[in-house]
Amino acid sequence: MAIISVGGMVTGWSAGARKLLGYRPPEIVGHPVSDLLINGEYPEVAGACLADARQWSGTAAVRHRDGRRIDLPLRLHPTFRDDGTTQAFVVTATAGTGEAESDRRMVEWAFAQSSIALSTYSTTSRSWQWNAVAVESRQGQAGEAGSWPYSDMLGGGRFDEGFLRCVRRVAEEARPSRYEHLAPAAPSAHRRAWTIEMWPVRSPDTGRVAGVGAAAFDSTEQVAARQRLALLNEAGSRFGATLNVRRTVQELAHLAVPRFADSVTVDLLDSVTRGKEPPPGPADATVALRRVAQQTADGVPEADTEIGEVDTYPPHSPPAHALTSGRTVLCGTDDPDFTRWIAAGVGGSGAAAEHGFHSVMATPLRARGLTLGVVVFARAAGSNPYAQDDLLLAEELASRAAGSVDNAGRVSRERANALTFQRSLLPRHFPKQAAVEVAHRYLPIGRGAEVGGDWFDVVPLSGTRVALVVGDVVGHGIHASAAMGRLRTAVRTLAGVDLPPDELLTHLDELVTHLTSDSDDRNEPDPGQIGATCLYAVYDPVSRICTMASAGHVPPVVLFPDGTARVVQLTPGPILGVGGLPFEPTELELPEGSLLSLYTDGLIEARGHDLGVGLERLCGALASAEPSLNVTCDIILRALLPESPADDVALLLARTRALHTDQVAAWSLPSDPAIVADARAQASRQLATWGLSDAASITELVVSELVTNAIRYGDAPIGLRLIRDRTLICEVSDASSTSPHLRRARTYDEGGRGLHMVTQLTQGWGTRQTPTGKTIWAEQRLPAGGP
Repeated sequence: MAIISVGGMVTGWSAGARKLLGYRPPEIVGHPVSDLLINGEYPEVAGACLADARQWSGTAAVRHRDGRRIDLPLRLHPTFRDDGTTQAFVVTATAGTGEAESDRRMVEWAFAQSSIALSTYSTTSRSWQWNAVAVESRQGQAGEAGSWPYSDMLGGGRFDEGFLRCVRRVAEEARPSRYEHLAPAAPSAHRRAWTIEMWPVRSPDTGRVAGVGAAAFDSTEQVAARQRLALLNEAGSRFGATLNVRRTVQELAHLAVPRFADSVTVDLLDSVTRGKEPPPGPADATVALRRVAQQTADGVPEADTEIGEVDTYPPHSPPAHALTSGRTVLCGTDDPDFTRWIAAGVGGSGAAAEHGFHSVMATPLRARGLTLGVVVFARAAGSNPYAQDDLLLAEELASRAAGSVDNAGRVSRERANALTFQRSLLPRHFPKQAAVEVAHRYLPIGRGAEVGGDWFDVVPLSGTRVALVVGDVVGHGIHASAAMGRLRTAVRTLAGVDLPPDELLTHLDELVTHLTSDSDDRNEPDPGQIGATCLYAVYDPVSRICTMASAGHVPPVVLFPDGTARVVQLTPGPILGVGGLPFEPTELELPEGSLLSLYTDGLIEARGHDLGVGLERLCGALASAEPSLNVTCDIILRALLPESPADDVALLLARTRALHTDQVAAWSLPSDPAIVADARAQASRQLATWGLSDAASITELVVSELVTNAIRYGDAPIGLRLIRDRTLICEVSDASSTSPHLRRARTYDEGGRGLHMVTQLTQGWGTRQTPTGKTIWAEQRLPAGGP
């Protein structure tokens, strides 16, 4: 640094100036500054700046003390007195040697001639310095290296406001940063991308940030590769999220438009949409296809073929070639077949040619060697034609979509088979009976083939009684359905023996234990093992008593005629298959018209609340019961179930009926053979009262045989009861637990023919054990025209 007076005399000389030019202060201070200049001439404009007291910067030819010339960059700064007059000038040098000046120019040349787009931003002048490559890349405009104002970037410049914010952040925080810029273009066109590295530029004198340096690299290919990878990653997460064929292919169309195509249509073989497996190998060009999904970008016409319509492609069209060859077909305006097809419209759109469709890829949807359909990607005016890289991406997208479609189809078929198998094990229609009015619902879980093992049943019993059963096999799948079928068959068999509920569950528990033990002996996997819950209830319309027992099952809910709904308090036993613990029966008197609700735990269990809350909600829904039990079932399901239940649901509603005194007649009989005739007479008089005299002869024979057997082989007390309902039932009870057996009498046998005659004359007969002994019953049809 040097100080120069207004008159041009050197008045100050720094140590840096001595090092730079070799002069000691005594040798230069007090001498004219022109002595330092070659030929004593001021640089152009510099003299005028001295006269006018203005700043100046430029290069001056200066003489070193050893006589050699140095082209030295200088800056001239005037200083002023308090009254505003010029006091002196401060001269600073920004380079020290000729070699440094040469290096500086070398840097400038490297900046200007670099093959990389370079630029600098000055925080002082707020201006940009660009090299030639950066200028040429600026929106594709050619130009020379030069200075571009900062404000230009806010307008039509190459970079947007996000880039400018990044520049300001680098200048303010003095930390390097990276900015990625994607040039505007149509979504399906190849867009030029830049990755711009930025760093702070510090002043060597002050160490402060004086500007920002930037280097721009063309990252178009890398960005395109990342975009393709992102598209595939998104496809992996979106395809197959649901086991729904139509939703899967619609996701493919939504994903591809507008990022990969301007128009996408997806057609599946009609057999695939109906859940059937297509034939192996490529498809026939004339095969019927159903439009399942389509998507177009803004301004692009939609296809005339509507969703759900069945159509075929012309044999010369790219989709037909793709179907028959099993390979992707890429074609454009240079293909005559494409031109013919496009004239008729891509995918059935008559306006396709008007909108400039110029590039199409038809990719078959194939999985496991099966052709499921075809997807057509098309690009219109404003988008680049498809290239080989796009073909690979289209095939990958189609392959993933086809895999999901095939998987959804297979799961749908497996589910349909499982549901068919399960429903074949459940009752389609209940037999007629007079004890209860029933309605039921069964909702299988909505996921794949994992149907559950819920079941229900209504079994008519002797004496107009009825058994109500609901059960739930642990687990899901075919094994659970098979186990459910075995248990339901076992329950019906044991119910036919007329066992009390607690004894029936005990026998059922032993059966499950044996089945599980057999599975262990055969080394079958865990799915073959059985564990289940069951609720078995028997309702007697004569006594209006309902007796029930539970094997780990959720308790039933009763709605009484007065509108009160409450949970039946049971003493539940262990689930079936545990063994070793008893089952306790519970008796409940139900007034006529009571509504009994039996169900599986899927109805009341839900995430976020316990069974108690579910039971309260069930009681509330049951309190809104309608006269129609089917309507009531729907009310309960809507009130308790979410949109997608997590478990199967079985619901059985039973409204109780009662048999009144005018339908039942009972007598107590002494254990005396002479009373048989009187018993026949009382039965005959009762039939006459009921208007059933036509049935008197058969009834008298049945009463005679059953009462005689009770007197001869049973113990007192003996009772006779007639029940008139849909049929006529004759019951004889005694205190003995010995049951009679039907046998064929030989020619000379004196006995053994009584029960044989009862069997021939009645609709059925049987024996049931009671707490006091047994009851033998016989049921006969009412005569035509009877009550």
